[in-house]
Amino acid sequence: SPGTFALAAALTSEIMAAGGAKDYDAIMIVYSSYVNAAVYKQRYKLIKPFSGEGEDEPMMMHEFEPDTKSEVLGDLYEYMLTSQVYHSFMDGAAAEQSSRMAAMENASKNAGEMIDKLTLQYNRARQARITTELIEIISGASALED
Repeated sequence: SPGTFALAAALTSEIMAAGGAKDYDAIMIVYSSYVNAAVYKQRYKLIKPFSGEGEDEPMMMHEFEPDTKSEVLGDLYEYMLTSQVYHSFMDGAAAEQSSRMAAMENASKNAGEMIDKLTLQYNRARQARITTELIEIISGASALED
């Protein structure tokens, strides 16, 4: 089963406890992405914490009360990371399910072809056995006439 949002939140909490936004420049998530029934691609997301000074400071036009801006940005970053991890779980699950469906379809097709081939082989053997029995009966009847 695909990951849940609760699992993504727990994973993100572990990342944040290990120094997620403070010790790392970015967090990279690598996952399988569903494109269509025949195509799945490996993708990655690079998730950077909110940072900047002066004019590059994030959310400059907003006022934060009673929390400090750094706390709010930290919480937003954790939520954004959780959402991205969950999205990666869901995209990977869609790619896996599609891949499984394609594999089962191919297996069913191959099994059908094998059944057809074995049925033909069985019918040929049966026909050969019947033909042999008819030849034996005709040969026996012709031996009795002589």
